[in-house]
Amino acid sequence: MEVPIICTLTGSELAERRQTVLDAVRNAQVRTYRSANGYVYEFPTGPEMLEKLKTLVVLERQCCQFLAFRIIEIPNTIRLEVTGSPEALAVIEDFFGSADKE
Repeated sequence: MEVPIICTLTGSELAERRQTVLDAVRNAQVRTYRSANGYVYEFPTGPEMLEKLKTLVVLERQCCQFLAFRIIEIPNTIRLEVTGSPEALAVIEDFFGSADKE
């Protein structure tokens, strides 16, 4: 059974989330690229960035159950994979950003 593409946050809750968590994460992105089912976002490595990403994932899993998240630590980079159904791509792009222009 597919999970419906519905964010459970109200408009004011979403605005607060963007201001307190999402904008800081988006501003720290180093690179963004498209994957088979979503997007991969790369960030500078470090404990503070890792903690911000973990917090974001915990919060987003509560309100956007139609998305899947995975944090991968590699040398000098932290990757956040955000995936979902083809219908969810527009939501991922809106919340997290779209692929870098090559």
